[in-house]
Amino acid sequence: MKPAKGKLLIAEPTILNDTSFNRTIVLLTEFTKKNAVGFILNRPLKYTINDLIPEINCNFSVYQGGPVEQDNLYFIHNQPEIISESIEVSDGIYWGGNFESLKELLNNNSLKESDIRFFLGYSGWEKQQLEKEMNENSWFLENNNFENILSLDDKNLWKNKLLEKGGDYKLWANAPSDFNQN
Repeated sequence: MKPAKGKLLIAEPTILNDTSFNRTIVLLTEFTKKNAVGFILNRPLKYTINDLIPEINCNFSVYQGGPVEQDNLYFIHNQPEIISESIEVSDGIYWGGNFESLKELLNNNSLKESDIRFFLGYSGWEKQQLEKEMNENSWFLENNNFENILSLDDKNLWKNKLLEKGGDYKLWANAPSDFNQN
């Protein structure tokens, strides 16, 4: 399988010492010959959207999207009919859109948390960097087979993907995140 937008990048257990991507799953939102962009799906922060933008009266969670541009807010959603200017990532998943209309939708309670996910920062790779990391066994790819990727149990997402893969991955799935606790 080759990287493409809409695919999931699952961190291999071999990158346990990588603080940016240890035990993560990244949704690829862009993949071209020049670069790749994605967002970490399973790393919630202790912020809500209201903490970051006080004029938005909404307490939806914010996630760490990745180590790049962590002072910028990004979002993916499944509501292109009401969030204009969105970019389709894959079937039913969209990236970005008109932020002014989004603020109004949030303030009017027109969106559910299962419709949208916010991120501080993103995950990015330069030309052929992602392919190199995959060849070094830092990542494996999977199709996004979730019915709604925006309402996943992020706490066990990585573990469950490893259990699905089976074999030696089952051992890693149950290993403690801090081996000193073993």
